[in-house]
Amino acid sequence: MSDLPVRFDELPTRDGGRIGVATLNAPKSLNALSLEMVRQLQGKLDAWATDRSIVAVWLEGSGDKAFCAGGDVVALYRSLTEEGDNRGSGRNSLLAETYFTAEYHLDHRIHTYPKPLLVWGDGIVMGGGLGLMAGGFQRIVTETTRIAMPEITIGLYPDIGASWFLNRMPPGVGAYLGLTGAQLNARDALDLGMADRFIPRDRRGLVLSSLTESDYGDRSGPALRGAVQQALDRHEARDGAPEGQVWPNLDHLQALVGAVDAPTAVRRILADTRDDKWLASNRARLADGCPLSAQLVWRMLTRHAHTSLADAFRDELVLSVQCCRQGDFVEGVRALLIDKDKSPRWSHPDADSVSEETIQALFASPWESESHPLRDLGLGHRIG
Repeated sequence: MSDLPVRFDELPTRDGGRIGVATLNAPKSLNALSLEMVRQLQGKLDAWATDRSIVAVWLEGSGDKAFCAGGDVVALYRSLTEEGDNRGSGRNSLLAETYFTAEYHLDHRIHTYPKPLLVWGDGIVMGGGLGLMAGGFQRIVTETTRIAMPEITIGLYPDIGASWFLNRMPPGVGAYLGLTGAQLNARDALDLGMADRFIPRDRRGLVLSSLTESDYGDRSGPALRGAVQQALDRHEARDGAPEGQVWPNLDHLQALVGAVDAPTAVRRILADTRDDKWLASNRARLADGCPLSAQLVWRMLTRHAHTSLADAFRDELVLSVQCCRQGDFVEGVRALLIDKDKSPRWSHPDADSVSEETIQALFASPWESESHPLRDLGLGHRIG
């Protein structure tokens, strides 16, 4: 078996085409998304996009636990704490800029990919993994799918385009998910528009076989998408999805976070006494989470309520790099993943104490507009 960060294969189809298969290949780290993975995926997706014989792309993770548990934040932490002058405040590691720039380019590429791109979202799908999944043409979930944006636990915020796609959920839901890092199952993902299909995990091989047996016609976009849809239709079984957690609580969630500011929403969630295991877990996560992150979650959703996906990625790049340089990211990763003491020393005791000056400093771009690394994002890309 290949030890490359991403394995690539091409499956022949009955009508002479090929299905491109990309497999994240780091099961020991739950397929945490490294910079090398990002670069390999970007290169291969670009090549497959212009290869007429490639009729569709299948993206999955190796092992039976996770599609992708998130970005390789441990590597980012190392670069921010072990590179001489990068220790302490005012860190300026090039890896942060390089990694987030490459990741957001890849995520945007998936959103705008010209061929059907299917994501097998089995197992854990968190953070950077959701960035890979969110833009897929057909996002498939199974009975083991667990989706979350738990960045509040490490002093970050929901990035990878979440500033854009969380805004497209029912009012208040995106804010609640971002503040609490709530875990979603397959039914939740379907209800919130984060997934397109529910297919039991033991049918994966049958789905791939159906895709290879399909007729992709004249290779036009509609023909390719139609063939993929028909193949998946044979295996979808939504009656096997678990019971949803969000939809039954929708009114309650909206009451908690509606028409308020971040500190008020945090106080309401923490004071909530509804007897529900899922809600209780979310409260506990928020109680231990980063107060600065809570403010950033709220601010990003406000800033990108009506912007483009590309604009959201550009803003996220600024904020993600600044969170590494001067925010609570390093301390959050230390407490959760390095020392594992789970006792982060956040820079603020609560969301109320975060000043506007602190927030604005994190939104100050290190680049002029003409030199922004994502300045050309969204130009010349075909959507669909």
